[in-house]
Amino acid sequence: MTAAQQRALDELYPKYGVPFGEPLRSPRPLVLEIGSGMGETTAAIAAARPDADFVAVEVHGPGIGSLLNRAEAQGLANLRVVRHDAVEVLSQMIADESLAAIHLFFPDPWPKKRHHKRRLVREEIAALMARKLAPGGILHAATDWPDYAEQMNAVFRAEPLLEPAQRGFAERPTTKFESRGQRLGHPIRDLYFRRRKAPAAR
Repeated sequence: MTAAQQRALDELYPKYGVPFGEPLRSPRPLVLEIGSGMGETTAAIAAARPDADFVAVEVHGPGIGSLLNRAEAQGLANLRVVRHDAVEVLSQMIADESLAAIHLFFPDPWPKKRHHKRRLVREEIAALMARKLAPGGILHAATDWPDYAEQMNAVFRAEPLLEPAQRGFAERPTTKFESRGQRLGHPIRDLYFRRRKAPAAR
């Protein structure tokens, strides 16, 4: 935690932060980002889409501090932050069929096989995310781990409320993390899914 990040948590979180348990709603399109990291992607997309409201969910203090500093420097009035577990935020703070999009960019891949059970994307979480999307809402995931990409694709395709989509709610900018992965030869894969108007027949 740098001094600037700590100062942002102390001084800016009261301005941009949302207490856990407070309902998240907006009269405009509402987008939830799960795991905003250091916040560069979050801030860039929020700046590019001033017509929508964005909520970043993150537990890592330095990342939140970095995002808060970006939000303040760029004057992002359409961005809020929740420092809490994403699954609990989805379950307890967001009404069903209320999100225009969910962004899940480069979640922890837990690369060792014995740790795969810790990965966020699994059947019950996919069902939860799909339920929170409004009909036509977009789930946009990205990863640089091929086996995780295959797992996510399979899980999302198996969810009756979701169908493949061609594009996301907003264009995802390239991050420093992603550029480093590309230099190391990691293939980047973006997955797009849409909440169906009606559930698919089983």
